[in-house]
Amino acid sequence: MSTELRSHLDAFVTSADEGSFSAAARRLGLTPAAVSKSVAQFESRLGVRLFQRSTRRLALTSEGERLYGQVRLPWGEIGDALTDLRQGAGKPAGTLKVALAHTVGREYFVPMMDEFVRRYPDVVPDLHFDNRQVDLIAQGFDVAIGGGIELTDALIARELARLRIVLVAAPAYLKAHPAPSHPQDLARHRGLLRRSLATGRLVPWTLKNSTGEEVVASVRPVMVLDDPEALARAAATGMGIAMVPLPHASQLIERGELVRVLPKWYAETLPLSIYYTSRKLMPPKVRVFVDYVVEEFRARGLAARFGQR
Repeated sequence: MSTELRSHLDAFVTSADEGSFSAAARRLGLTPAAVSKSVAQFESRLGVRLFQRSTRRLALTSEGERLYGQVRLPWGEIGDALTDLRQGAGKPAGTLKVALAHTVGREYFVPMMDEFVRRYPDVVPDLHFDNRQVDLIAQGFDVAIGGGIELTDALIARELARLRIVLVAAPAYLKAHPAPSHPQDLARHRGLLRRSLATGRLVPWTLKNSTGEEVVASVRPVMVLDDPEALARAAATGMGIAMVPLPHASQLIERGELVRVLPKWYAETLPLSIYYTSRKLMPPKVRVFVDYVVEEFRARGLAARFGQR
């Protein structure tokens, strides 16, 4: 493969990954004009348009989507192999693109990175924070940390923790409104509801306890939010009771800004997992990152903390 064709493919794949020539240029260490020109030359060479361009966004055409789907994974593997050769065979090196949710990433995973970058100085974690599910292959991620990503033959998931969703409220709210003693009592309380980003629907309050009882509780809605961190912070202001995943509530509970309501009742959701592509040859940077996160998650007791009763 000629050097020119390699540079065209680099410009095309990176522009599709990033969604803009400017972002691709920053990643490649080039100017936006150089990236745009390389893609245009690639389109001219192929005789097809790969991107629809506008002043606001860059979108793949149907031909571009087909080419991107065919070359993204093998081109990434070629890049990883070349990096390994440059840095030393089998040595973890290169940029590691990671997707993770805002609060879980910021509060629990970013503090882990200090030791990781000391241990693997040639790996550069590139963290992308988003509460929405990602498509690892289509969006060019090496790893994603979250829950509920659809598994295919191209993906592997290693479970980090079973997650519990708990009822919480501010002490001031419970001082003004007597705490419920059973889920049926929630109908008399103000509730902060969550809208699912995946479905757009309100998440029902389906609660269960250790004896196997299950209740679908009703509540008087006062506000709807689609972000679990915002939901927890709204509850901490005293607006009402909320159902919040423990990773988003535990620190506020520890600081006394929130308290558990009906602590014997809870809901469950899909486990928190670390996802990566099932390549025949896993890049060393991915292997060491996955192993490190699993090890740190266990050492810090986060699995027990996120799934506690």
